[in-house]
Amino acid sequence: MTAVVSGQAARVGGADRVLGDAEVREFVGARLGELDLDGRSVCLLVPDATRTCPLPLLVGAVHKALHGRVSRLTVLIALGTHGAMSAEALREHVGVYPDTTVINHEWWDPATFADLGTIPSARLEELSDGRMSGDVPVLLNRAVVEHDVAIVVGPVLPHEVVGMSGGNKYFFPGVAGQQIIDVSHWLGALITSAEIIGTTGLTPVRALINDGAALIPAQTYAFSVVTAETDVGEDSRLHSVSFGDCIASWASAAEISAATHVTYLEKPVHRVLSIIPAMYDEIWTGAKGFYKVEPVVADGGEVILYAPHITEIATSHPQIHEIGYHCRDYFVKQWERFEHIHWGVLAHSTHLRGAGTYDAVTGVEQLRVRVTLATGIPEDVCHAVNLGYRDPATIDPAAFGADPDTMVVPRAGEVLFRLGRGVSRP
Repeated sequence: MTAVVSGQAARVGGADRVLGDAEVREFVGARLGELDLDGRSVCLLVPDATRTCPLPLLVGAVHKALHGRVSRLTVLIALGTHGAMSAEALREHVGVYPDTTVINHEWWDPATFADLGTIPSARLEELSDGRMSGDVPVLLNRAVVEHDVAIVVGPVLPHEVVGMSGGNKYFFPGVAGQQIIDVSHWLGALITSAEIIGTTGLTPVRALINDGAALIPAQTYAFSVVTAETDVGEDSRLHSVSFGDCIASWASAAEISAATHVTYLEKPVHRVLSIIPAMYDEIWTGAKGFYKVEPVVADGGEVILYAPHITEIATSHPQIHEIGYHCRDYFVKQWERFEHIHWGVLAHSTHLRGAGTYDAVTGVEQLRVRVTLATGIPEDVCHAVNLGYRDPATIDPAAFGADPDTMVVPRAGEVLFRLGRGVSRP
C-alpha cells in the first residue's frame, strides 16, 4: 500500500483503481496511530443512508484503531434535516461495536445544540456579493463540542449547494442548527445549482461552512472517501481514502471525485430517465436524480424521475406543499410572499426546477426543462406542487434506452453529467 500526500492530506488509492478492504483498514489504522488520542474522547460524524459508503468497513477500521485507547467513542449520524434512522437501520448502516454509542443528529430538538457564536453580516454580504445580509448564528450538535476530537468519515460527491460534498459539510449542515442550514442553502440557490454543482474550488457556500467550522472547539479531522461503482447487490467499494484536516482531506478527495463522478457528453439530450435507487425514499432526497442530469438536458427537454417506491414528497418538510416547485426568480421577485418559508425549503424547490424566469407583471413563469415524476405519488399531488406526472407502470427502461433522444441513468443521484467544453445546448 502506498500513501501519497496531497497538500496536508495523506491519500491511498486513485481514480484509476479500486482499493481492497485490507488496504483501507491498514491506511485508517496507520493514520489514527499517528495521532495523540490516548485517553481522549472521539466523535465520528458519518452520513445517513442517502449516501453510498461502506461505513461498516470504515467505522470498523476506526473502532479497531481506537478501542482501548480512547475514553469514549460516539458515532453521530449527520442527518442534516433528513428523517431519523431506526435502531435496526443504524445497526445495518454502521455496524455494532463494543463500547461505542451510535446516535442520530436530533435536529428537531433545540436541546441538541451548542451555540458557537455568529458569522457576521459583513462576511455574509461579502460571500453573497450583496445578495444576503444579517448575522448567522452558528449552532452545532453539542456531541461534537463535548468530545475532544471530531473525525468526519464520509464520501465526497458532486453537490448542488456546495459544489463538492464532504469535509466540513458534515458539520454544516450535517449536524447544524436551522439558521445556518437555511442561509447556506439559500445562498447556493441564489447563485444557482447550475453554477455551483461539481465545483472543486472554494465556492461561497463552502467558504461559509468553513467559517462555521473554524469556531468548533474540538480538534477536527476527516477520512474523505471516493466510492467506486459496483455491480447490483455488491457492497460499495472505494477508489480512494484521504486523511488530514477537514479542508485538505476534502480537497484531496474532491480531486478524485471530479475524475470518477463526473461524466461528460458530446451533445445535449432531449430526455433523461433517471432511475432513482431505493436509498432515496422521498423526493426531498430523490431529487438528486434531477440535479445531476439537468446540465445536459436541451432547452425544452424533460427529466423523468422514475421511482415507483417513492410515495412522499418530503416527510419532514411539509412547507414544500405550500409553495410547490419553482425557479429562483419566482421567489426572489415575490419575496414578501415567501420570506417566512424556511430558506432551505425554498432552495430545494429551485434546485428541482432548474433554470427559469418569472415576470412579476404578468405572473408568467417560464422553466427551461420539464420535470416529471413517475413514482408512487398520486397525480393530483404532483400537479399541486407544479411537477408533471406519469404512471410508473408505463415506464419500460429498456424501451427508453433504445430511444436515441433519451439517456437512461440506471442509478441516478451521485454521478454528475455535464456537457464537454465548447458544447452548448441547441
